[in-house]
Amino acid sequence: MSPLKIGVLHPGEMGAGIGGALVAGGHEVLWASEGRSESTKERAEAAGLRDLDGIGAVAAEADVIFSVCPPHAAVDVARQVAGFTGLYLDANAIAPATAAEVAYVIESAGGRYLDGGIVGAPPRPGRPARIYLSGADASDLALSLEGSNLECRVLSSRPGDASALKVVYAAWTKGTTALLLAIRGLARNLGVEEALLAEWADSQPELAARSLAAGNQAATKGWRWVGEMEEIAKAFLATGLPGGFHEAAAEIYERAPRDEAAAADETTLDAVLGSLS
Repeated sequence: MSPLKIGVLHPGEMGAGIGGALVAGGHEVLWASEGRSESTKERAEAAGLRDLDGIGAVAAEADVIFSVCPPHAAVDVARQVAGFTGLYLDANAIAPATAAEVAYVIESAGGRYLDGGIVGAPPRPGRPARIYLSGADASDLALSLEGSNLECRVLSSRPGDASALKVVYAAWTKGTTALLLAIRGLARNLGVEEALLAEWADSQPELAARSLAAGNQAATKGWRWVGEMEEIAKAFLATGLPGGFHEAAAEIYERAPRDEAAAADETTLDAVLGSLS
């Protein structure tokens, strides 16, 4: 397949990793530095992305645009490229109903929409990023991206399926992380944390270590997961199921102190649990 010109909006840790994988796979990757932070600029430069300054310039030149942004910004990012006539892949952690809003914005202005969901970590040598795709162009894009460090899995030709899978997957992985923190915070608030840890040592020996990891995730990534939990709650409610589990998870992550250099240790966990008191 011929190399593509692919715009990435916006190259955070995941977007820069995907952009770098696309560059290594022979594609030209574009991005827009206008209004972005110095750390974002450094990531994009290190990944080999070409800066076109503004989003409009990216939309004018790209064949494909990848949207990889915080969930709360997905619709606004789509609006910023309204009029783009190429293929727009929304790979954000959003509810199917939000994905439908993005599709309307793109398609009503003449573009082609493709639904996507990223599961797992950014690509690393020997470990591709896994991207689920659903929509009419899913198979063609997956074929075009062969040879890059991306594992594209085509779910169906029905938009919304990829977003739905991402929602149900993260509902467990990130939802239970917040639940574990809430439980340990409750035990501390009630004065029975040491007794709980002793019981865990006997009957659930993995949970103490998991709670340390949960504290680290809440401090380093929790601020990015607030919107994702809200999108998951929205998906539950849309199907008649209670959304309160993940509304509460969003609050846990919103309360957690932000420290992107935090270690997975008792100091970090104490800071996170202190925010729950």
